[in-house]
Amino acid sequence: MRKLSLLKAGLTAAALSVASFAANAGELPYDLLHGKPFAGTKLNILSVVTPQFDGLMLRDDEFTELTGIETEWTFIPFGSLQEKMNAEGIAANGNFDVVNYLDSWGPPNAHWLMPIDDLMARDGISMDRYPAAFARSAQFEGKTLGFPLRAHPQVLFYRKDLIPNPPSTWEEIAAMGKNWAHDDISPIALYYNNDGNRQSLFIWLNFLWGAGEDVFNADGSAGWTSDAAIKATEDYVKLLTEHGVANPNSVAFVEQDARQSFMQGKSAMIPGWWWFYSAFQNPEASTLTKDQIGFIRMPAYSGTTKTYAISMPFAISDYSKNKDASWEFMKWLSNPAMDKANATVREVKGKKIVNNVVTHITSLTDADVNAANDNIQNAAWESLKQSDIMPQIPEWPEVGDLLSAAIAEAASGGDTRALMLQAAEQANRVLRRAGRIN
Repeated sequence: MRKLSLLKAGLTAAALSVASFAANAGELPYDLLHGKPFAGTKLNILSVVTPQFDGLMLRDDEFTELTGIETEWTFIPFGSLQEKMNAEGIAANGNFDVVNYLDSWGPPNAHWLMPIDDLMARDGISMDRYPAAFARSAQFEGKTLGFPLRAHPQVLFYRKDLIPNPPSTWEEIAAMGKNWAHDDISPIALYYNNDGNRQSLFIWLNFLWGAGEDVFNADGSAGWTSDAAIKATEDYVKLLTEHGVANPNSVAFVEQDARQSFMQGKSAMIPGWWWFYSAFQNPEASTLTKDQIGFIRMPAYSGTTKTYAISMPFAISDYSKNKDASWEFMKWLSNPAMDKANATVREVKGKKIVNNVVTHITSLTDADVNAANDNIQNAAWESLKQSDIMPQIPEWPEVGDLLSAAIAEAASGGDTRALMLQAAEQANRVLRRAGRIN
């Protein structure tokens, strides 16, 4: 755990400019309330460790100048964040006013995350400012629980020196095994391992949705048993078992292993989150140069590109004693100008910030943002135009684990159809027990 408490002693030039403008014009930016009604309040913020949020934290003296509200950030590594979230929900003591979580953790924690729809309506904020998948990732049962401030679309990274014309479909990728000329390099790194985080589903969903199918049927039952869904799963697995284009270690790979395979020159492509891009250029971890790394939107399957998106929203704890002050912080934290600045300004208060993550549509399509990040936002926006998220139900971790285990076993040589049907039968028992199906 890394805990930082900031002294609000000075303002950056940008913050001073904003505050001065607000004072002179008699109005505050970001729809903040006049008169500093919550001055003297101190908010405790729980956040994952990432350069993106370092950039936000280093700018928050502007927020204190405008509102009189101070902040203290507690940064937790991602691997420990879920445990910390669970502990906060059980303790119910309001130690943290604003919390950061992975979208799939939202449903089981929704009982203590404060809905913000009425506050957004009051202050003229719409979730339409985000891509639809990002917006859905911060909502549960028709209520908005937070803002998706860290969110990731999928893109296909490839070696420009090995693949001058990158494939636009999964069918083209499957066919690459016939004429692949680089014996010591696999065409693509995938991750079929049943790792407990359901990573093997990240790419599988592209196939399922591309086939026109969904995780659940209209009646809530397991939806991956139709002929089209089974074929899509078989095609996903056959990239390894039949076509031989997936790195042979992909059956044991988790996402991190696949990234390493690409960075170490063992695989020529990898589908994954856009934040990989900066890691691929890090000379301390990667053998690749920037000139070798290309990216495009995710490939189509069966003529359709529909991708999986993920987010880490910020939300207000319903146990907080400072909900109104927390909402002021949320408005400041999520404003579009901050989103853009955090992906274009590479140094804040003397600290280098390398971040290409933005979540507003205006930032994804902004020329300055794209120019600062080699146009990766344009590629991501193409993937995001049709994208979706994991099912938002409390039972999803259990159901998803059944799916992940079936796919991992299929990638190891098992009967894909039999395994998927068995997983559906087991999942339906879980859903029936929860009252979601009859």
